[in-house]
Amino acid sequence: MANNQKNYDFHKESHTEPLEINMGPSHPATHGTVKFYLTLDGETIKDIDVEIGYLHRAFEKECELQHWSGIFPYTDRLDYTAGVLNNVGYALAVEKLIGIETPERCKYIRVIASEMGRLSGHYTNLAACAMELGALTAFLYFVEAREYLWDLIESFCGARLTHNYIRIGGLTSDLPDEFPESTEVVFKKNEKLYDDFAKLLLKNRIFLDRMRDTGGISAELAKEWGFSGPCLRACGVPFDVRKSEPYLVYDKLDFEIPIGSTGDNFDRFLVRMDEIKQSIRIIRQCLKQIPDGPINVDDPMWRQPSKDDINSDMESMIFHFKNVIEGQKVPEGEVYHAIEACNGELGFYLVSNGSGSPVKCRVRPPSFPMTSALPIMVKGSLLADLIPTFDMINLIGGECDR
Repeated sequence: MANNQKNYDFHKESHTEPLEINMGPSHPATHGTVKFYLTLDGETIKDIDVEIGYLHRAFEKECELQHWSGIFPYTDRLDYTAGVLNNVGYALAVEKLIGIETPERCKYIRVIASEMGRLSGHYTNLAACAMELGALTAFLYFVEAREYLWDLIESFCGARLTHNYIRIGGLTSDLPDEFPESTEVVFKKNEKLYDDFAKLLLKNRIFLDRMRDTGGISAELAKEWGFSGPCLRACGVPFDVRKSEPYLVYDKLDFEIPIGSTGDNFDRFLVRMDEIKQSIRIIRQCLKQIPDGPINVDDPMWRQPSKDDINSDMESMIFHFKNVIEGQKVPEGEVYHAIEACNGELGFYLVSNGSGSPVKCRVRPPSFPMTSALPIMVKGSLLADLIPTFDMINLIGGECDR
């Protein structure tokens, strides 16, 4: 009897087969935009096929039917947790194609808005990760911090989620007079919430066990797959577009690039936590250094004139009419411009034939390469490890499914 039990092969004798399941797209952990086709051996992931496209909204095709300046509301809906960053990236690409440069004050305000967008994206990502691992209290702390931040964003653009704040050649409006004081009040509140969030999680045994040594990838593989942003820096690669190819006024600011070493989910979490501190540091520097002056280029051909100018200046009236009816006639050519968004390199490739609408508006979404590499990060892991890994690559359906 003992010998028979010793020689018994469970998998062979019980005729078991791998379990194949569909996870998503209607599932809270897949955020309603992705489906995982999983092959499981018990709780172990033997194979996974990632299917995207459930949120496809034809962004690139819609842009071909819209005037250059009318595309900004569409960009808000790419990474909708940080819409203003998408505004900035698109505006810089169009301005590069035109060959214009915005005033210095405008550049500083764009950096402030961009870093607030980064804060919003990181607060959302880290809070959601905590919640999906069962830490609802931590989720509430960072959602509260995000709400305070959105109050600031609303004060300068009038919107909380989809901002539509940036324009070709400038901005819709200047910062409020009391903005520096309001920002410091919010940052002090958010730094307290940051400490509470960190105390709850960073020494929590359950949280550490769920995050450490899960979803890891080597620096070499990450670069081969086209990783960027926090997921690449968590592997120890100090690549950041703000440092490698500075734009706006990032070359005048003092900030650090947080990096990890293991490339696992916990390092990705820590990199984003450190980036929150760096973004606050950048915004404080900008508020000290920002000069007075105009926020728009002084050319009605590119920056849509104000109502006052339209009513008092014939040339402004003419360009306003032509820009609204025909669109700005961006010079013929093609260009690529990238910025550092929440998830990494966000790039816009634009093609113009000299008309009022782009021939092509191609987006390089940072979360797409990480989503493509998800199978190699979770194969052989437990099913439960898929949740923190998917959280920490931070797929945003709007930018990935364009």
